[in-house]
Amino acid sequence: MSDVVIRVPAEVRDQLAAVAEARGISLRALMQEIAAQTLTPEQVKERADRTRTLLAERFGHYVMDEETAEMRRKMREATAAHRAALAEAEPSG
Repeated sequence: MSDVVIRVPAEVRDQLAAVAEARGISLRALMQEIAAQTLTPEQVKERADRTRTLLAERFGHYVMDEETAEMRRKMREATAAHRAALAEAEPSG
């Protein structure tokens, strides 16, 4: 196993350390979990293709490109709203 050094701001390091401690695992184990759960763009595409196939074969629903674009738009809006709410909730100073 090789080691990698990743430079992040102190507050990010502290947040990751707090999450790891709360889970009762090491920071290394937490990073391995995050890496295992984070999909690459190719993996996202493969998953989407499998989902489209499943919906078509099992339910007779063919997801159109317009539906996909609309869902992406809604997800971007929801993500932006969530981030804005988190930023508002952060203590200032």
